[in-house]
Parts: sequence; structure tokens; C-alpha cells
Amino acid sequence: MATIYDVAKKSGYSITTVSKVLNNYSNVSKRAKDKVMLAVEELGYIPYSSARTLATKRSNMIGVVFSEAMDVGMTHPFFSEVIEGFKKQVELYNYDLLFVSRNINSHQSYYEHLKHRGVDGVMVVNLHSEDEEIDTFKNSDLSTVFIDTDIDDANVVYSDNRRGCFLAIDYLHDLGHKKIAHISGSVNTFTGLKRLDGFKEAMGKKQLNISDHYIVDGGYFSYEGGKTAMLKLLSLKELPTAVFVAGDDMAIGAIKACKEMGINVPKDISIIGFDDISLSKHIEPALTTISQDKDRIGRQAATLLLNDIDGVIRGQRRHTIPVRLIERDSCQRISES
Repeated sequence: MATIYDVAKKSGYSITTVSKVLNNYSNVSKRAKDKVMLAVEELGYIPYSSARTLATKRSNMIGVVFSEAMDVGMTHPFFSEVIEGFKKQVELYNYDLLFVSRNINSHQSYYEHLKHRGVDGVMVVNLHSEDEEIDTFKNSDLSTVFIDTDIDDANVVYSDNRRGCFLAIDYLHDLGHKKIAHISGSVNTFTGLKRLDGFKEAMGKKQLNISDHYIVDGGYFSYEGGKTAMLKLLSLKELPTAVFVAGDDMAIGAIKACKEMGINVPKDISIIGFDDISLSKHIEPALTTISQDKDRIGRQAATLLLNDIDGVIRGQRRHTIPVRLIERDSCQRISES
């Protein structure tokens, strides 16, 4: 079996440098990283931690993969709360989390990186719908759970997006609104597409007309995307009386756009979001929204993954987490529309 000394000799770098590369130190040049990792791959070198994993059959480590192709990362409140729920659950069973990045080993895929680190399972959060690694994880022998996406023949956990859209449109309709616009999330994401489809279906059920100008893409669920999309709606000759926004961060941006344009929320336009992030109840006006049970999503995903790792429950399972309407101050009844 190859040793760290063999890697140092083959790569031409010192043992100290090799050790820094293997432990993901930042003060190592890209050239050194590439040469060391190439030597590791050619020699089939297994670090001590991985060797220990081979002996015990367990590393008690779970990998976390998060899309780096999007503008919104783990700082988004929804995902950070989901991951916190997941973390609390796996810690009960003495598991640690390992967050991986392509930026560390650019020549390795997420899957290759995690196999190299010897993780027992993987939580995949919101990978781009066209990312080829979805199939890699799904078809591998590595226990995997996918969060906030729907994949055939895989373990998945996500909120009931369709039900949330119906709750939002029913609520606005009951308040008298008929001219309802939608700021969507990117349709390249499972969530963005499902909420857009849900909006159209819910509007159709109420026999409400959907103007092409009333659907605006807000991008990857960011404050800036919501603000920009709302400004487009406010530039229309005939304004909607209400806007259903596919994410709370975007909805907060939309409210900011209204304030800057002298539009009062909810007196002039009602706005409803989706997520119920912590900030939603603290802004002015407090945001009416569709609440996702983020802690439950994380804990359910953890339980599903741990059962798969332990062989308690095998096979693919799909869990849809219920949502509910949280009524606050950003929507108002109107007499006509």
C-alpha cells in the first residue's frame, strides 16, 4: 500500500506540503494541489482516516453536497435551517457532517471527493436539475438522500409545493383579488418549476386569467432577484392587485421595490411569500407567507438516510412535508379588482 512518503516522492513536494493538500489547507498553490492529487490518484494512496474507515467499515461521517452553480448558497435562510435540523438529528447518532466543494479538488467530482473521504452517506441539497451528478449519486452504492428535489428511484424529501400554491391563491382570491401576478424562482430548479406550475393550476381552478406579463422570473430566490422582478411588474400599465412570490427572500425584495416606487403594501398591492424564513415576521409590513417545516425536512431526511446506512429500511422512499399559511400584514381585502 502506498504511503505519504511515496506521494511526496512522486509529486516532488515535501511531506508537509502533501499533508497540507490532503487536509485542505488554503495556503497551498493550485499547482501543488494538482500535482499532489495526481500522485494520490496514480498511486491509489489512501489517507489514514480512510484506512481506518476500511478497517471499521464506518467513518461516522456524512457528506453534504450543495449546488455551487447558483447565486444563492447555504446562506439562504431556508437551506441553513434545513441543514441545522439534519445536523441535530445525525448528531444523536454520533455522526459528523463534511461539506464538500469542487473548488478544493477541481479535477474531482463531488462523488469522487466523498468516496475518497470515506463517508457513510450523503445529503444532496438542491443540485441543479440538469447536474449530471444527480444520476451518479442515484446509481451509486453510497446511501444518499436528496432534499428539495424530486428524483425517480431515490430517497427524497421536499415540501408540498403544489398545496402551498393553492393555499396562497385561495387566500388571495378570498380577499377579492383576481389580478394576481407571480414572481417565480428559476425554472431550472425543482422548487421554482413546481411553484410556477402550482400557481398556474391554482389560478385555473379559480378560473382566473393569467396575463403573460404577470409572470416574471426572479432567478435563484434572492432578495435582488425579487426586487428586480417587482420593478418589472410595477412598470406595467395595468398593475396586479396582488403578487404571489415563490420565496420569502424575493418577496422581501419585492416589498422594498414597492416602497422605493411609492407603492404601499398592502394598501395598493398585496404580497404573499413562500418559506416563512425568520426575517419574514420582522419586516414592515410583516410578510404573509406559506410556511415550510424546515426542521422537519432536515430531520426526516436524516432519519431516512440513517435507516438506509444501517440497512433498517432499504429501497427508495419519497416524503412530502406539509405546509401551512401564515397570515400577517402584507395582504389586504379589496372590494373589486
